[in-house]
Amino acid sequence: MLNASSSTGSAAERVYGEVKELILTNRIAGGELISEGEVAQRCEVSRTPVREAFLRLETEGWMRLYPKRGALIIPISDREASDVVEARILLEGHAVDAIAADDNRIRRLAAQLRDNLATHRDTDLEDIDTFSHHDAQFHQLIAAAGGNDLLAGFYVSLGERHRRMTIASVHRDVGVASRILADHAALLDAIEQGDAERFRAELAHHLAGVHDLEYPNQPAARTGETR
Repeated sequence: MLNASSSTGSAAERVYGEVKELILTNRIAGGELISEGEVAQRCEVSRTPVREAFLRLETEGWMRLYPKRGALIIPISDREASDVVEARILLEGHAVDAIAADDNRIRRLAAQLRDNLATHRDTDLEDIDTFSHHDAQFHQLIAAAGGNDLLAGFYVSLGERHRRMTIASVHRDVGVASRILADHAALLDAIEQGDAERFRAELAHHLAGVHDLEYPNQPAARTGETR
């Protein structure tokens, strides 16, 4: 039988997971203030596990606590979005560099990406959660293909922020979903050609457009411009 502390810990873990999912999927939007009481009622628990979950979410940077007022959900800042995009370009670009001269590895990755893209295209565009999952998986397959487990693991750690950004972008403009699919096809084509430089430029173009960003040292994609 679970003791009281174990039961509280289990409840806190459940609340943590549920609230975090609400944040990642934009069901609780950045800038919104939520209270311990309303979350406790929603999750059918006491305030103690909610308080523990909130403290963990604050430590991870998802919310900011205000005593007697509640928790403010931290919006995605331009700086955070730019940092995530820059890290993704570095990691995915490195992975494609690593396999560009190896036809077998290129073929394996291309086959995985084609399967992902086919499933992604069949996803109901109104099912944003599933759509964002396939989007994240496409890019994780690329990062993992480089064969560096440390870099691939770090890329996975960006997954939650990547997913939140994608969902926010699709909510902002429903046309973003179609653009993601078209851009993924262009990225796949660059990989199949073993063209790492083109891939990196296409990726920069893709991420800047999807997330409505400008960031330093953006490669000039599809324009013929030099940096």
